[in-house]
Amino acid sequence: MATEREISTVAIIFAWLFPTIVTLAYFVWLHDWPARFQLATYSIGKTLQFVFPVFYVLWILQQKITFARLPASGSEIGLGRGVGLGVGFGLLVAILMLGLFYGWLKPQGFFEQPTEKIYGKVAGWGLTAAWQFFLLGLFYALAHSFLEEYYWRWFVFDQLTLKMTVTSAVILSSVGFMAHHVILLATFFGWASPLTYLFSLGVALGGIAWALIYHVSGSLLGPWISHLIVDAVIFVIGFDLVRDRFGW
Repeated sequence: MATEREISTVAIIFAWLFPTIVTLAYFVWLHDWPARFQLATYSIGKTLQFVFPVFYVLWILQQKITFARLPASGSEIGLGRGVGLGVGFGLLVAILMLGLFYGWLKPQGFFEQPTEKIYGKVAGWGLTAAWQFFLLGLFYALAHSFLEEYYWRWFVFDQLTLKMTVTSAVILSSVGFMAHHVILLATFFGWASPLTYLFSLGVALGGIAWALIYHVSGSLLGPWISHLIVDAVIFVIGFDLVRDRFGW
């Protein structure tokens, strides 16, 4: 009979690995399959990913769901300052991303080949009009950013803190958060491109910042708003890349 500690370890390992497996399936293993099968795999995988923490907490741990937690002892900053840190970090990253893209990467042609692959994925989802792309961006910025914060910070990070130091939990949860993004970025830029690893490092640093903000504020609100800002800028850049395909 498995002990509670063994079950929790398996749950954490599963949660840490599963998003990468889903991304591998969608972007690599099913690369040559019809788009509808890819999208179905992605949709089912994402649903399972985001349902799992609720299932584990409610049915395995038999605890109530609450998105608030006690802030770090001796470092409580309050909800307001947590939101302020989140907004500040999100805006800083947004400025850096836009400056890097418009000041260097786009003029130097680094996105010429990735643009075709990006549009191919978008078209495979049936998004062939600008308004559809805007709705997708709105969903990712508002909803998906929260789901990722709930998954990686509220669940994975919190569960890891029960087994290791906060520093180790911050790093390990952020590496897991980065891992599936490496595959996504390599799909568009290639495994040999330095941009794949530069952007992946940026994802990991974002995960570290959001885990720390969550840890000291005791709320997902600051990390969520910060993540929302970053995702919104990603879709602004994405639309700039494919806008001519939409007739803009």
